[in-house]
Amino acid sequence: MKRITVIGSSSMDLVVTSKKRPQAGETVLGESFTTVPGGKGANQAVAAARLGAEVCMVGCVGTDHYGTEIMENLQRNGVDTRFMKVVEGESGTAHIVLSEEDNSIIVVQGANAHLTPEVVGKAESLIADSTIVLIQQEIQEETVAYVSRICQHHGIPLMLNPAPARKVDKEIIDAVAYLTPNEHEASILFSGIEAKDALKAYPHKLFITEGRKGVRYFDGEQEVVVSTYPVQVVDTTGAGDTFNAAFAVALSEGKTTKESLRFANRAASISVTKFGAQGGMPTREEVERALQQK
Repeated sequence: MKRITVIGSSSMDLVVTSKKRPQAGETVLGESFTTVPGGKGANQAVAAARLGAEVCMVGCVGTDHYGTEIMENLQRNGVDTRFMKVVEGESGTAHIVLSEEDNSIIVVQGANAHLTPEVVGKAESLIADSTIVLIQQEIQEETVAYVSRICQHHGIPLMLNPAPARKVDKEIIDAVAYLTPNEHEASILFSGIEAKDALKAYPHKLFITEGRKGVRYFDGEQEVVVSTYPVQVVDTTGAGDTFNAAFAVALSEGKTTKESLRFANRAASISVTKFGAQGGMPTREEVERALQQK
């Protein structure tokens, strides 16, 4: 079995659904409120585990009840948590509004701010023995840079999902094997550069996700778009995390880039048909069965 290591955030998602997204200064009535485990790192770890990978997560949770729930949820989903650190204080939270078939999210780092290079360094032997490593940007920038250097040193491919959006040093971009921004994130990463030129500059590395349109990349000769799958959308939260996890799982199994993107798109399309970041994340059997359908 291929080992995937996920380094990143874990949180509790506080989710409100509403028919209308409030404008600045506006109050609207919501329809429901619930709490569900989330965080981009934890989401990717759970998604990869459900797709059949051996997954270990490196991260931090607080000493509050959310931290306990987050750890128990990871373990229920088959994620190895021996490198998860419990720190004094509050766990991370994500405050999510679901409306108009999309979401708006405010993330409070909490314990995730304590995921330092020192914490990651204790898991270096794990990283060195991984097939692929996944990381995101709900953690400190210096930690992302540190992980990129460790992976480069050990020759382990690193997939960076640059969300939330912020500028990323060229040194990090050069070190990662796969970079997976959405359109908004790509515009910040490559400010002043047209998407087509950025794609050409990073063939087989830069993969721009475009929602319903699919995923765009440059294969060294031409720009390629791998289409997604139309579904009835319930909740888009976690779709990008499902995509990244599924992409990593497929690549780790030796699938081609295009095959891996189809697999990832199919997994992501299933994930949006149910509520919650992790609620709709599919099993391997669900994705394989869906891929066989017309």
